[in-house]
Amino acid sequence: MDRDRARRIAQPAGAGFPSASEWKTARMAVVERVLARNPLGSLDSYVDAGGGSALAAARKMSSDAVIDLVDASGLRGRGGAGFPTGRKWRTVAANRSSLDASTVVVNAAEGEPGSFKDRAILRADPYRVLEGALIAAHAGGADRVIVALKRTFVPALERLRAAIAEIRADGWTDGIEVDLFEGPSEYLYGEETALLEAIDGRYPFPRIAPPFRRGVEEIVETPADVESDSASAAHVEMAGPGSETIAPPTLASNVETFANVPGIIVNGADWFRGVGTDESPGTIVCTVSGCTQRSGVAEFTMGTPLREVIETVGGGPGDGHQLKAVMSGVANALVTVEQFDTPVSYEAMAAIGSGLGAAGFIVFDDTSDLAAVAAGVARFLAVESCGQCTPCKQDGLALATTLQRIARSEPDEGDLDVVVARLTTVADGARCNLASQQQAVIQSILSEFGDEVEAHVSGKAEANEPELIAAIADLVEGQAYLDERQRDKQPDWTFDAVDSGESPADRLDDHRAQESL
Repeated sequence: MDRDRARRIAQPAGAGFPSASEWKTARMAVVERVLARNPLGSLDSYVDAGGGSALAAARKMSSDAVIDLVDASGLRGRGGAGFPTGRKWRTVAANRSSLDASTVVVNAAEGEPGSFKDRAILRADPYRVLEGALIAAHAGGADRVIVALKRTFVPALERLRAAIAEIRADGWTDGIEVDLFEGPSEYLYGEETALLEAIDGRYPFPRIAPPFRRGVEEIVETPADVESDSASAAHVEMAGPGSETIAPPTLASNVETFANVPGIIVNGADWFRGVGTDESPGTIVCTVSGCTQRSGVAEFTMGTPLREVIETVGGGPGDGHQLKAVMSGVANALVTVEQFDTPVSYEAMAAIGSGLGAAGFIVFDDTSDLAAVAAGVARFLAVESCGQCTPCKQDGLALATTLQRIARSEPDEGDLDVVVARLTTVADGARCNLASQQQAVIQSILSEFGDEVEAHVSGKAEANEPELIAAIADLVEGQAYLDERQRDKQPDWTFDAVDSGESPADRLDDHRAQESL
């Protein structure tokens, strides 16, 4: 894929997608439950459209009644894992601290390559997300809401600051502290426990303990120069799932998840289940990017065929080209063109050996070199690994280096065997899913497009550099730009000319690491 085409990634509602002529057709498939086509410029506009009524209704209900309603709706987390939202809320409520109130965290640290849906939602209508988070605070006994996003998300930050000031002035937040947290650019910052680590002033390294056992605060720290048996590279003593704790838990969920809550409270569980599938009710906000005529973000009912999503948002392949495959971020196995009729739902995508993830669909066509894509994915994940788990970092780097040689058609003897071997060990002892993503994506490319990889090994294919796999940095007039800094980022998370050879987890006291976050 050439660089100009690769930059035509995603375009949010309200920023030109679809065009006026295309919208008449697109409306047949696109719905508007959580992604507003026309951005709401003020709280008054939101209230005039019915906003705020869900929060008022929820505050008249008991905590259990709110949780029961969310549970009955079947809403699943839209951050990628698809965990039942009601079950998460109930778990947090059951683990309330007797000493301190809980915290609600809105995970807006969108860094999955190919995804722009959370920022599209926040830019178009931040009020719906904040209302959903305040309802969650009521249900979970929380006295604080933190919206955590990257400090580089300037337009979303500006919209949120203004929206928070408006809801404060209107009395929505009485008794609830609502804050913004501006975090680092690292991919792992989007991992739920790593995000909580960052909020509490540490590096975005995944934890072992889940948020309902250890929340944002109340963690006992051990000085870095003191011997510790802690499993955390941050030298933090953390509770395991079966331990006793009086620390307040945290309810952390994705932007899109919270955006669904007001509609459920006002309209009921049956309304929410009125679209979608039994196992995946409701809607899903999808980003389509890559080798299509156009790119964008739009909301669909769960169960819509993947092909329809791609054609509605992307308009199909470019003139004279044919689509080859789709990758949902860098978390799931590739979906081949023969599988494009698969419904977009958690269960259907899992049934074909892939996953829905954050519904950020990167499309490849007959100009795409899947060997170069494999090398790009491997490099992205290896660089973004924190290094707490040695196989993840070291095997990941070996995969990236080996696949780069293959993509350049300059392989060493036995390189394919090296790739296969490293894939079997990269996830050993992993505390988060990053290493498993190496396995899922790279193995699917070897399985489905092994002939392309073999062509590089045998010298029959033209040499290519690894495909740039990176988060979407911004959208300007309908075009998205990938984070070009990813090309120069070192495995130690610096942008130095030479990598130090240390993992980020080995460099906790290094001032350069602090400057890079």
